[in-house]
Amino acid sequence: MKQLTIIKIGGNVIDNSENLHQFLLDFTALPGDKILVHGGGKIATELGESLGIEAKMVDGRRVTDIETLRIVTMVYAGLINKNMVAQLQAKGSNAIGLTGADGNIIKAKKRPVKEIDYGFVGDLDENSVSSTMLDSLLKAGLVPVLCAITHDGDTQLLNTNADTIASSVAVAMSALYETRLVYCFEKKGVLKDVNDDDSVVREIKAEEFDGLKADGTVQGGMIPKLHNAFEAIKKGVSTVYIGKADELAELAEGTFGTSMNP
Repeated sequence: MKQLTIIKIGGNVIDNSENLHQFLLDFTALPGDKILVHGGGKIATELGESLGIEAKMVDGRRVTDIETLRIVTMVYAGLINKNMVAQLQAKGSNAIGLTGADGNIIKAKKRPVKEIDYGFVGDLDENSVSSTMLDSLLKAGLVPVLCAITHDGDTQLLNTNADTIASSVAVAMSALYETRLVYCFEKKGVLKDVNDDDSVVREIKAEEFDGLKADGTVQGGMIPKLHNAFEAIKKGVSTVYIGKADELAELAEGTFGTSMNP
């Protein structure tokens, strides 16, 4: 079975042009088939504020009303996505930038209103990702670059968490490829001490996750990230790596950062 690498990057890379340039060079140099998934960084928030649209956050998650949806669609699917594709083309990687609506690659369901109305936010399930369409793009020699915009199949675009997209794509593709998932963020990996960048936990097994949450090693935004990682492994992804984007080659090979294993 051929190997496929799915890499997710966030604002810490996107917001810094030098970091992004170096990351895309490293990404291009990675051997084999690959898919890039990206979030939005600060650009959507800054553009919204310049237009008088204030970002609404609940527990660190963006509430996406109709005005915010217009902003994030313009920024994620337009400005950021096409800038990355243009840079990848210049670096010799034949990239194609996509939302979930393109080729019906990712169909989401609008998050139901419970205690909080998150607005036009899309949730994914096991049938959301078209592995057939992504496989056809890879076989055509293209590198898919997926942004955090999906659709519901009935004209409505939706804002969907990029970590969740990366995990769902990895799970769907694991039926066709030996799939590894790489989350790039601002730290060197999962840290024993958040104030010590060198206190990296090199490996976490599924049965250790609850204990690391209980003792505070894993907390805040790292909890859903690791939850996504172990869910992906449970559903067929071979390995998940978490670490800093500027060590991408070593991170993708598991010699840097934190690896999540069954």
